[in-house]
Amino acid sequence: MHERVATSAGVTAGIDLALALVAREWGHSVAESVAANLEWESTSWKQAPSDEPLQQPTFSIRLATMNDSGGILSCLRAAFERYESSYTRGAYEDTVLTPESLQKRLDVMSIFVAISAAGEIVGTIACHTVSPDEGRLRGMAVRPEWQGTGLAAALLHAAVTELRKNQCKRITLDTTDPLRRAVRFYEKRGFIKSGRESDLFDMRLYEYVKPL
Repeated sequence: MHERVATSAGVTAGIDLALALVAREWGHSVAESVAANLEWESTSWKQAPSDEPLQQPTFSIRLATMNDSGGILSCLRAAFERYESSYTRGAYEDTVLTPESLQKRLDVMSIFVAISAAGEIVGTIACHTVSPDEGRLRGMAVRPEWQGTGLAAALLHAAVTELRKNQCKRITLDTTDPLRRAVRFYEKRGFIKSGRESDLFDMRLYEYVKPL
């Protein structure tokens, strides 16, 4: 194993490696349950070197300032460019922002940025209070090469902590059909569909909500 890359040779070794990764990420009880349902028996995965955490890229999270504008815009475009053909033009521009729309967001929202050890903005999320008990998330983005590193979860935690400080009792967000990976991410963290839908430049938006 090296950072985010894990390799093995052979089918059995591959199954061992997969179970070791499950054990590392979700615990041995989950891995035991998965192994019990396989038509294959082995316990070597329990002693596999992959029980040890992989070395993860380091980053820090802080509130953004206007000096971060260029890095935030670059991060948004890097994260969403693969979806551009699935968006209407207006919806895409509203998602990746412009210097002017980012300035307005900075004026009314708390924007967090994740900074790599090299000083690059590699992730961002915004949040704000929309009513006395409701907080809203906007603009979560992680550069493709940083996805799967735990950075998105760390950004979400920073935003949730901020909204809790503001006495919010629930969090809402909007997402759309092309962002299936994002939907799975939020559902795993307790967000559910509220049933409320809206329109963003001829694209359907689906609201998700989570109580705090």
